[in-house]
Amino acid sequence: MRSINLLALCCFSPLLFAADVPGSQDLPIVPRMADAQIVDYRPSVELERIYPLGSIRKISGQLRFDGQVSARGRATSVTYELPPEHSSIDAFTAAREALQKQDAQLLFWCQARDCGESSLWANEVFGNAKLYGADDQQAYLLLRLAAPQDNTLVALYSITRGNRKAYLHVEQFDASAPLGDLLPTSATLLRELKSTGELDFPKLIDAPDETWLRLISRGLNLDTTLRVSISGANAEAWRQALITQGVRTARMETGSVEGSGLHIELLR
Repeated sequence: MRSINLLALCCFSPLLFAADVPGSQDLPIVPRMADAQIVDYRPSVELERIYPLGSIRKISGQLRFDGQVSARGRATSVTYELPPEHSSIDAFTAAREALQKQDAQLLFWCQARDCGESSLWANEVFGNAKLYGADDQQAYLLLRLAAPQDNTLVALYSITRGNRKAYLHVEQFDASAPLGDLLPTSATLLRELKSTGELDFPKLIDAPDETWLRLISRGLNLDTTLRVSISGANAEAWRQALITQGVRTARMETGSVEGSGLHIELLR
């Protein structure tokens, strides 16, 4: 009888281990990857939150990064363990694309060792030891949702651990006060351009804005091998302004994408 009970436990225990943690649920803004299971869930709680906008490191016991978003609000997070047939970057990409389809703005995006140490992201930023893995197997992205939800941030962090288990962490932060102007990093603009093939700035309908001009020109000059087309109501003015910022003339041409806002497309 004892051996039969043991056999039954062996047969059914994988199903038990595969179940979501009790009381957990998906975040509506990010669809769950097929067969992924929730292994950590933290319901909405009010707190002061800091999200890095740069590679993180620790110096003299203090966490350091180039920029940050700091605000008070309510945070909810869910961590998925992914099925063996999907990598952490698969889940990360699917989540990013789902959010971009909702017109979310990318603020900071890093991958692999460009993010810094995985142990710091896991323990210091997200407080979740499950997210500690190989530095070259991580990715992090901070996005801002489109209006009228533009006081909501979403953080994505994916990692593959040494035991080859892959995880995706999704955190939604609803700020209790307006977040104001938040700008992406130039490196993030370049990564977005190379990954998606385009950059869309629907609000940049007027003459070139100095702040955005600096961000875009620096991003383009981080990889001088890329060629782009520029479209929009003031496309030629932007092209000339980018030339004055050091982007070579031969790398840019005027595009034909319709719309009044600035649109930059990668020429393959």
